[in-house]
Amino acid sequence: MTAVPTESAVHQVALDVQGMDCASCVVHVEKAARQVGGVQQCQVSLTRGRAVVTFDPAQTSAGVIAAAITHAGYNAAPEMDAPSAIVEEDRLRRHREEAAAWLRRAIVGAALWLPIELAHWTIVLTGAHQWHRPLEWAALAAGTLAIVYIGWAFYVGAIKGLRAKVANMDCLIAMGASVAYGYSLVAFIGAILGWWVQPPSLYFMESAGLLALISIGHYLESRARDAAGSAIHDLLQLAPSVALRLTGASGQFVEVPVSQLKSGDQVLVRPGDRIPIDGVVVDGRSSVDESMLTGEPLPVLRAPGDEVIGGTMNHDGRLVVRATKVGAETALAQIIQLVETAQSAKTPVQKLADRIAGVFVPSVLGIATLTAIGWFIYGSTHYATAAETWGAVANAVCSVLIIACPCALGLAVPAAVMVGMGRGAGRGILIRDIGALQQAEKIQMIVLDKTGTVTTGKPTVRKVVTIGDVTEDDVLRFAAAGELFSEHPLAKCIVQAARAKKIDIPEPNGFTSEAGLGVVATLGDKTLLVGSEALLLKHGKLTSGYPAEEAGNTLVHVGWKRPDGKVERFGLLTIADRVKDDSAQAIAELQAMGLTVVLLTGDNRAAAAAVAKQVGITQFHADVRPDQKAAVIRRLQADGHKVAMVGDGINDAPALAQADLGIALGSGSDIAKETGQIVLVSPSLHGIATAIRLSRATMTKIRQNLFLAFIYNVLAIPLAAFGILNPLIAAGAMAFSDVSVIGNALLLRRTRIDPKPPAEHR
Repeated sequence: MTAVPTESAVHQVALDVQGMDCASCVVHVEKAARQVGGVQQCQVSLTRGRAVVTFDPAQTSAGVIAAAITHAGYNAAPEMDAPSAIVEEDRLRRHREEAAAWLRRAIVGAALWLPIELAHWTIVLTGAHQWHRPLEWAALAAGTLAIVYIGWAFYVGAIKGLRAKVANMDCLIAMGASVAYGYSLVAFIGAILGWWVQPPSLYFMESAGLLALISIGHYLESRARDAAGSAIHDLLQLAPSVALRLTGASGQFVEVPVSQLKSGDQVLVRPGDRIPIDGVVVDGRSSVDESMLTGEPLPVLRAPGDEVIGGTMNHDGRLVVRATKVGAETALAQIIQLVETAQSAKTPVQKLADRIAGVFVPSVLGIATLTAIGWFIYGSTHYATAAETWGAVANAVCSVLIIACPCALGLAVPAAVMVGMGRGAGRGILIRDIGALQQAEKIQMIVLDKTGTVTTGKPTVRKVVTIGDVTEDDVLRFAAAGELFSEHPLAKCIVQAARAKKIDIPEPNGFTSEAGLGVVATLGDKTLLVGSEALLLKHGKLTSGYPAEEAGNTLVHVGWKRPDGKVERFGLLTIADRVKDDSAQAIAELQAMGLTVVLLTGDNRAAAAAVAKQVGITQFHADVRPDQKAAVIRRLQADGHKVAMVGDGINDAPALAQADLGIALGSGSDIAKETGQIVLVSPSLHGIATAIRLSRATMTKIRQNLFLAFIYNVLAIPLAAFGILNPLIAAGAMAFSDVSVIGNALLLRRTRIDPKPPAEHR
């Protein structure tokens, strides 16, 4: 997993990065990586502590890039060369250890701070003199221990950052704690030596308390990050680590690691077991729960010849499965790769937040300097003693430095994205392009390809019509001969119909496919034409018409090209494709969301009108060739519509690329080949509405989080600068802001994105 080639001259490496606390850390890590010669791209995930770097191996290496990031103050190393499950478990283990370390610091800090703080306020409230020397000695000892034990982590991070000429969050916290402690130490020594007429206020406990509160915030933040990023871990748990493989020598099933399985191996899947690989059932019958892949709640029956997907749950029967895809080729591995890529990528709004974070810490240091100057000038004219002046300076500066940490800003977008991607993956909605999140909520019009999208994509020959002195078998025989080498769904159904009637199909000695029209084949010295009427007209003048056929069917014309250049049509095939059971309901759901639904097909107008009427669509485009579909999308966009194209992801690639949002219906076992920005693993159209709801909900959380992060800083920094907030309140507010942003993102788990019950559509 350390290096995955993407192109012949480009490699990609996943780096584990430790020590990132905020959005400015992300900016610095990306900057450090991009400064290495040969690095083309770097995407950093704060919530996962991971960087994905694309680079030219001829110019640099993963080790050099990791060293550059480490030099910038963040420990980085290539992820271990091990299965994804092991890598993720190791990451979770380290995250839990980090959370436990912050919890220990928080407990120690609270134990040092709270007893003395309570004793201080007890003395003050009982009317005793504020300067209580034994208590101040205890405060000095507790504050010093807090600075050494808790503050050490921040000082180390700050020193690393400064060495790399980076001002990070650790700098703000270290400076804030140092200002409070340093002022208090000087004031304490001065009080003992009699420098002050009146003993000054000390901030030892504020220093200890703010370190304790920040540690609590980091602990809660670490726990929340794990919850927000649990999607990858949950998906990896679906993959079994061992399988029962059939051995040739004994004919028995022997338990082996899944990593040892190869394509062609046969494995036994017992009731209650998860299927370890993608494959085809060769023996047995059972119901299989595929909800992890498709989002569909009901199990499906699988029997010999049926495909099964790795990670799905076998329910009540025994299955023997022949492996067709193993390891990184399986659908589950591809889903995990897509989710990882989506979580590491950035939306345009996050890039804006990162740019702001890049200048945030230096700006805060400038504000803190101006605050110190302002309070010094004010204190010099309004306070009776220098101790009071410097106390006010320390209080305000410390509050500004502590409260302005940009953690919430850095977590606002990725936290919501991670939770949203996790919900989507659990319902068979895979985001290939993270920018699709922002596009999906703007969509006004949904354009649906007909075959395989609205319909099942499994057409059947309904009727054979003869013209002249030929039999139905002759028409079917020659039609099948022309389509024998074609991969088009209509071609396959014609060949299947001929074979079902045990018709001997002659093999053509020449074959040409004409996109959107049909095929031209050579049988002996004759030219055979099979396809639309336009195909026949293209090759010559027709010698006859044809009988009227019922509307709603696709017509395949069969004819010969004569020596005189004319085309003799001698038969027709009427083909129909069944509409999916839930298409009408799903389309009604989209329309209820205020979206305009349009049908797009290369089929004839009568067939398109029949399907459109059946599913409740009023606007459709028929007789559109594959290369013309993108032009239709462009015309709709020119009319001012934000358009989403939904298709099979391969034949509709130009239209998917042209649309504002491309949604591909995946096959489950061929996800890597899909070309849409969003891939729906389930063939159900309900996934379209679910994907759009997910996009709207995620973008709402992103905007809410950015508002919370910005409004917090906009309001809190002035309050701290004017001395209204003391350092303890500032530390608590900073911790609360981080947790509130992640907690708000976690509410996405409760947001309804699934289809409404059928009764609600009536």
